Amino acid sequence: MSPDSINASRDAVTVNGRHYRLPRRPTVVVCVDGSQPGYIEAAVAAGRAPWFAKVLANGTSLVADCVVPSFTNPNNLSIVTGRPPAVHGICGNYFLDPETGHEVMMNDPRFLRVETLFPAFQRAGCRVAVVTAKDKLRGLLGKGLTLAPGKACSFSSERSDQATLAENGIEDVNALVGRPVPDVYSAALSEFVFAAGVKLMERDAPEIMYLSTTDYIQHKHAPGTPVADDFYAMMDGYLARLDALGCTIVLTADHGMNDKHDAAGRPDVLYLQDLLDGWLGIGNARVILPITDPYVVHHGALGSFAVVYLPTGATAGEWAAKIRSLPGIETALPKAEAAARFELPVDRLGDLVVVSTEHKVLGTSASRHDLSGLTEPLRSHGGISEQKVPLLCNRPLAGPPAPRQWRNFDAFDLGLNLVA
Repeated sequence: MSPDSINASRDAVTVNGRHYRLPRRPTVVVCVDGSQPGYIEAAVAAGRAPWFAKVLANGTSLVADCVVPSFTNPNNLSIVTGRPPAVHGICGNYFLDPETGHEVMMNDPRFLRVETLFPAFQRAGCRVAVVTAKDKLRGLLGKGLTLAPGKACSFSSERSDQATLAENGIEDVNALVGRPVPDVYSAALSEFVFAAGVKLMERDAPEIMYLSTTDYIQHKHAPGTPVADDFYAMMDGYLARLDALGCTIVLTADHGMNDKHDAAGRPDVLYLQDLLDGWLGIGNARVILPITDPYVVHHGALGSFAVVYLPTGATAGEWAAKIRSLPGIETALPKAEAAARFELPVDRLGDLVVVSTEHKVLGTSASRHDLSGLTEPLRSHGGISEQKVPLLCNRPLAGPPAPRQWRNFDAFDLGLNLVA
């Protein structure tokens, strides 16, 4: 699909039907993976986050809705395209590719149906930097960028030692940041993102920067816990340094997070494939969990959103109603209704979409989930109950906002068009 991003004037671009002024100062959008409202406020209340305290008092502090499914890939791509999955096509971390019939990661750039903001800003003369924690997002976020030293780079903490000029537009990342490659299951994976962002801003002064972290901490630690406060205190320090360099900083999240366990601390799971096998015969229905990615240790591939492929002859409305009647199910919808309600691409969904309640997760078969890596009671996401996220900026709004439903994919609009 040819991009619809064009230079609308000397000082603006249009991307996917939305208009953005060119940055008047370096603009940094941060996606804090899994950051539900409450984390920042708790760190401020504990006296651990003075920069965030200043933003809450004097900047812009809003609550926005992320897209459902409340997973990493759909929401990061919504933030950087300014549109929901129905437009950009990325509706999960993982899906059943209708072209091949195989279950695959939805991280190949070919699955992205529109252009991100980054190539449009690059064509308008802006320097661009994209830094992610996990490499699964890098190809999607960097699609269409012409990578060149000092002009545009796209790399991940996870594979920082493998960054090359040809593939990433940068090399010797670990020397620049002064840190080794972090463990993928650690807070250090996210800290590397912020440290790299500061170093790049000091050296290359990109006009547009996107930083995306991992939710390793949020999967294990609720708002206000000591480890969570430590994590947000770390973040606070790096964001204060970017602020001191003159950046406009917008912070949002790809999704929230909730406890998904019973009173004994055991994961509270409805194994949907096992249930459907009992109703329809083994293997006649097929359950896909879009939370699935290569990093399942901290969530066991258990989330609150699933898609179901029914056997020939099964009536979607009938089976949606039957699943909807189960305890722990918030909704179950035929795909056309789900696509309309959640702004999803109908051709990339199963026959049914199933969403569980706030403290329940959905699995396939009990035998297919390895939960041995869960060292704390399960916290996860994916449903409607994880849709509320922060939307903050270190500058106040230029004027009273018009009534609107704020979305996390308004982040670039906020930072470039709406703040003083």
